[in-house]
Amino acid sequence: MDQLPIDTSHPAVREYLALVRLQVLTPLSLLINIACVATCAFVASPSLSSVSKLYPTALTPNSAVIASYVAALYVGQIGYCVMLVLTRSAETKRAYVNAIGLFLPFANLFMALWAIAWVMRWFLLATILQGLILLLLLFSNVALFIYHPPEHARPLGIAFVHAPLRFFLVLPFSILFELSLFVALGLSYEPTSPGAPPRDYSSWHAMAGFGVVLGTNLASLIVVVSRSDLVWCAAATWIAVSIWSASPKPAPVYITAITFTALHPLAYIFSKLYARCCSPSARRNRNIVLPGDQTAHPGLYGATSTGAAATARARQNGGEIETGPTEVDAENWG
Repeated sequence: MDQLPIDTSHPAVREYLALVRLQVLTPLSLLINIACVATCAFVASPSLSSVSKLYPTALTPNSAVIASYVAALYVGQIGYCVMLVLTRSAETKRAYVNAIGLFLPFANLFMALWAIAWVMRWFLLATILQGLILLLLLFSNVALFIYHPPEHARPLGIAFVHAPLRFFLVLPFSILFELSLFVALGLSYEPTSPGAPPRDYSSWHAMAGFGVVLGTNLASLIVVVSRSDLVWCAAATWIAVSIWSASPKPAPVYITAITFTALHPLAYIFSKLYARCCSPSARRNRNIVLPGDQTAHPGLYGATSTGAAATARARQNGGEIETGPTEVDAENWG
């Protein structure tokens, strides 16, 4: 029993052991995340939302909207864990092991610790934890996109591997890290009464909030347009709704959040239309013509020197001329 009857140095064995490790640690970390966040939200006093009300900022979101976002995130991660256990695809297994690895379990554990730090009002620690979550998820998403990009031939991989990772990334990127940082830096105001704005408009720190909302949403807009990313579009729109639906809000933050609530879906629709109608691949697809009489339409068939030479050789040899789909020559077409 001193030595296992298998060669643990073999790459296939090491990959299998890494997959088994993920199949145990990922659901366990998700369970810890759900348990800690639910306890801090519904049992602890003050709760997560109560602390947010005690330290309101220009970025403080609507608690109900954020709660629904987190619930959707947990549903996606449950699907991720089911896919992790049941998948038989070698490509999907490599994505789990090589691109994501332990980054997601660590992000779940840090999220649980953040909930505890938030209700304990350890705002500096909460900010550090959100920063670590952001770095872990950013690295795993970039690695997943570069080495295992989403493919439409594998819709389950998109739904239960790529989507939960991106949905999780948008949460600290767009709201939680910035909210923790604002409170840690003292960029909050003292509420005069429940739901009432501060008496001094300058204490809103409105321009700082405006800069954060504008910057994060512009970055999200670039991602949505460049990649036609439906998941990022939905997540960024959800966060924008959570910001403007919470009152009171300074006008620059409120107007910016509402604007991007409309811009994100429009940008996604525009990017899909561009890819379908105006992209280079779409133009190439339109330049295919049906086979016809090459002698009657010299501008369409055999226009290039290579095509003309091939046609002449075929006629000299008495062979048949291939009349498959031919790409239109732009100069002869006019």
